[in-house]
Amino acid sequence: MSSNAPVIRTTIGMVAALFVLAACAKQDTAADTTATVAPPVDTAKPAVAAAPNDAQIAHVAVTANAIDSTAGVMAKQKGSAKAVKDFAQTMITDHGAVNKQAVALATKLNVQPEDNDISRQLKSGADQSQATLQSLTGAAFDSAYISREVEYHQAVLDALDRTLVPGAQNAELKALLEKVRPNFAAHLERAKSVQASLGKK
Repeated sequence: MSSNAPVIRTTIGMVAALFVLAACAKQDTAADTTATVAPPVDTAKPAVAAAPNDAQIAHVAVTANAIDSTAGVMAKQKGSAKAVKDFAQTMITDHGAVNKQAVALATKLNVQPEDNDISRQLKSGADQSQATLQSLTGAAFDSAYISREVEYHQAVLDALDRTLVPGAQNAELKALLEKVRPNFAAHLERAKSVQASLGKK
C-alpha cells in the first residue's frame, strides 16, 4: 500500500482542485464542501469569488478528459493486468470522443475554452501523478493507476453534479455535460470492479 501513497496523495490533490471548483458555485458553503472531501490537502488558496463561466467550464471539461486519456495511454503501455489494459483503452476511446464533442460544440458556439485556475491545478496535479505512475511497474502500477481512476472519476462526477451542469448557462453545453455523465458513472463502477479484482490476486 505504501507504493500507492504518492499517487493517492497526488490524486487527492486533483480531487481537491475539482472540489474547489464546486465550491465556487456556493461560496457560503465553500469551507464545508472542501472540508468534507478529503483529509487536509493544499486548499489554502481561496476559492474564486465568481462562479465559472461557460468558457471556463468548457476548459475544465476538456482538461479533465485530456488528463484521463493521457493516463490511459500510459496504463495501456505499462499495465500488466489485462483488466487494467482494457480499462485504459476504454478511457482513451471514451474521453477522446467526449473531447471531440466538446471542441466541436465550442467551435459551433464560437466559444474559446478559457484557461483558469482550476484547469491549471488539474494539469499540475496530473503531471505529478503521471511522474509517480511512470516510476512504478507491474502490480504496483496497476494498483496505483486504478486507485487514481476511482478517485478521479468520483471527483469529476461530483464536479459535474455540483458545479459544471448547474453552472452551465448555454443549453447545448449543459446538454452535453448531462449526456456524458452516465459514461463517467459507468467508468467509476468499472474502475471499482477492476480495483476489487486486483485486490483478490
